[in-house]
Amino acid sequence: MQPYKKILIAVDGSPVSDRALQEAITLAQEMQAQLQIVHVIDELVLNLDMGFADMDESLAYIHKAGEQILETAVQQAHAKGVNPESRLLTTEAPGMRVGEVIAQEAVEANADLIVMGTHGRRGISRVFMGSVADTVVRVAVPPVLLVRE
Repeated sequence: MQPYKKILIAVDGSPVSDRALQEAITLAQEMQAQLQIVHVIDELVLNLDMGFADMDESLAYIHKAGEQILETAVQQAHAKGVNPESRLLTTEAPGMRVGEVIAQEAVEANADLIVMGTHGRRGISRVFMGSVADTVVRVAVPPVLLVRE
């Protein structure tokens, strides 16, 4: 098996995402690969029950939280000697799903591997919650490594 040269890791700040990040960092170290950390903001499906009076304030809050998630992930990589790239992405196009944004970014970044966490939901909770990981696995060009909770 040829080593991966560029690994894309999608993070959301959850414990399973943190576990996937650690796996991606380890792979990047072992294979001397470039690591790209991404976080996707779903601007089209914002939960506006956050107490904000207007959309601009809500978007600013969500973007700041996304930047913090990325910064935390970058710091974790730096602590292990990996110097990653990072990008905050959004679902700007109508009907675009988070998983599609991740898969598209992997192609644009020439990633050899996508790493992400999955909650492993089944049954009715999976139907209602949807699955970003499912979408990525279905549409991604490079291989996808799913790290379970």
